[in-house]
Amino acid sequence: MKLFHSINDFQSDKKTILTLGTFDGVHIGHKKILERITQNTENGKYESLVLTFFPHPRMVLQEKSEIKLLNTIPEKSKLLEATGIENLVIHPFNESFSRLTAEEFVHSILVDQFHIHKIIIGHDHRFGRNRTANIDNLIAFGAEYGFEVEQISAQEIQDVSVSSTKIRKALQDGNMALANEYLGYDYFLTGEVVKGKQLGRTIGFPTANIQIDENYKLIPKNGVYVVKSIMNQKEVFGMMNIGFNPTVNGQKQTIEVHFFEFDADIYRQNIAVSLLHYLREEQKFDSVDLLKAQLNQDKKDALAFVAEF
Repeated sequence: MKLFHSINDFQSDKKTILTLGTFDGVHIGHKKILERITQNTENGKYESLVLTFFPHPRMVLQEKSEIKLLNTIPEKSKLLEATGIENLVIHPFNESFSRLTAEEFVHSILVDQFHIHKIIIGHDHRFGRNRTANIDNLIAFGAEYGFEVEQISAQEIQDVSVSSTKIRKALQDGNMALANEYLGYDYFLTGEVVKGKQLGRTIGFPTANIQIDENYKLIPKNGVYVVKSIMNQKEVFGMMNIGFNPTVNGQKQTIEVHFFEFDADIYRQNIAVSLLHYLREEQKFDSVDLLKAQLNQDKKDALAFVAEF
């Protein structure tokens, strides 16, 4: 997949089949549209293209928006590449871009820059300044400029009945089964392994502390999770705590993973951790010994889940 960080950077000798949107989560609802895109390239006659934006438009247009996203840009790129999309354009979204009229957007971007053959779009898509244009306007532009418009029906979208909003809610509730069902994959966090206080090492539960630099990434509900990572091309399971370590009076939120049967040095490596199951809420224990006893129970519960996974 070719990645472009601006609409103006895109170049191709072929006409394109495209769709556009934020695609946060690249969930099973999005994949309905993405599959249609890749199926329409007529064996290479046209190139598939996804146009998305960063920052998320709500971050720019709504002053008090504190929206958290399901994917960082690298995560989203990886997920989109896995769908078979050939070109991804991540365009900087700002107020100037938001003021483009629908006709300016269609003429200067879709027609002149992307050489559009067909656009495939959700039934409820709106675009242009103040989001005033709809699917009917797009069809009219298609007739004027010579491109096709294919609408993903309301029924098709409703069949999967998912949205990034529902997934965010499930993650904030610790409902991993529901979130992962909607996503079509296990929700994951990506970050660098950094040194922590190393308390876990002293009680037999060494942890990898994950630092996520992107402050817009949605961190699920505090608590203990069963997790999975790929290390040296092997599946490694473990348990992860998201929270403040109240037993030792922690002052800031941390993400710590204890991997089972794994002893390699992974400091300063970037790793992805998939969240499989929510075990329990974070608790404050009266002593480190009581914490250790609970961690032993957590490990038993996690291994029991893994055995059935």
